[in-house]
Amino acid sequence: MYKITKLANQLEIISAPIAGVKTVTALVMVATGSKFENKQASGISHFLEHMFFKGTAKRPTTLAISSELDKVGGEFNAFTGKEYTGYYVKVAAGELALALDVLSDMLLNSKFASVEINREKGVIIEELNMYLDNPLIHIEDLFEACLYGDSPAGRDTIGTKKSILSFNRRDVLAYVRSQYSADKMIVCLAGRAGDKEAALAKKYFSEFSKKAYREKLKVKEAQTKPGLKLYYKKTDQAHLSLGVRTLPHAHPDNPIVEIIALILGGSMSSRLFTELRERRGLAYYVRTHDEPYTDSGYLTTQAGVPIDKLSEAIKIILTGYKELLNQPVKAEELNRVKQCLIGRSALQLESSDAVANWYARQAILFKEQGRSEGILTPEKYYARIKKVTIADISRIAKKVFVSHNLNLAVIGPYRDKVKLEKILAL
Repeated sequence: MYKITKLANQLEIISAPIAGVKTVTALVMVATGSKFENKQASGISHFLEHMFFKGTAKRPTTLAISSELDKVGGEFNAFTGKEYTGYYVKVAAGELALALDVLSDMLLNSKFASVEINREKGVIIEELNMYLDNPLIHIEDLFEACLYGDSPAGRDTIGTKKSILSFNRRDVLAYVRSQYSADKMIVCLAGRAGDKEAALAKKYFSEFSKKAYREKLKVKEAQTKPGLKLYYKKTDQAHLSLGVRTLPHAHPDNPIVEIIALILGGSMSSRLFTELRERRGLAYYVRTHDEPYTDSGYLTTQAGVPIDKLSEAIKIILTGYKELLNQPVKAEELNRVKQCLIGRSALQLESSDAVANWYARQAILFKEQGRSEGILTPEKYYARIKKVTIADISRIAKKVFVSHNLNLAVIGPYRDKVKLEKILAL
């Protein structure tokens, strides 16, 4: 069972013990990401994530930081999303003090040297180029741009080449002083983690202070007709993402959306995977997933298909959505999907880093919503999944699968929208 310790500075430490493990993951998660940026500063959350690894007074270089963790075999990295940024170190349980010392030192004492900022611009632009050259990654960003347009929610987390090249030390410091506020941070210790480990984390993270935090702009969802966004690229395969707006993270019906996604295209036995790949031979990858944010959410099906079969693939996906509208799910299929979802989660949560992310992500999203309650243990989550009924699936399907709610993003050699717009209907 997890335990939350709140420090005097309002920073929260979550202890999530796992019986029998010999490792511990220390994950620091901050309630800030690309949704908190204005257009000129697009990508600065991600840029800052890189800069925290560039040296402190105690560990003056990237090599000094990495070699100290490498010498104990630690795994360490960071990630930036739309609504949170995370930094983690996974080590043998006896090395937790080192992990916490390095993490707190990076987040409190980074130098942000101008020479390092200028050097890192090239690194991040190459990262951006890598994403743009990888349609499996880029299609997700394109779909969100289709959904949310030219707003913080619709812009790429990494930013643009123009914004990346514009950042300077003043920008970086200003963002840290605004967004890295103690009351908007979570430290999660998972694995060999109890009261002793929480006390150790308190020692390292009590120095963080509350700051003049800037909230994000709330997403406005006012769609009245299907949305379509094309990204012209000479490819040998068309990559598409076709989905609908759904529900935010804290909505009580969100587990139903998860199950619907799994029914449609969340496994190798799912409906759309079977139809597009096994029966039609149109795609190698097919997947449906849901993405809930604090103030919005969506479900989408992605696939890579032959260039001349794009319309056919879209119609197959739309037919799959219509079937959920018109035909109740059979009890056997629903039970199988529930067990699949529960089983996958149980497998993932065998590792301390996955457990740390499980609790920290929930905690930080509830912080953003001004709530402290609502964190689910895996057991409570499984109980919610088991309660979903056939009627629940039909109810939510009728709510989200409507024509004006459709959105389609496509990467490939296409410029004409008219043909695709005509088939976007349920």
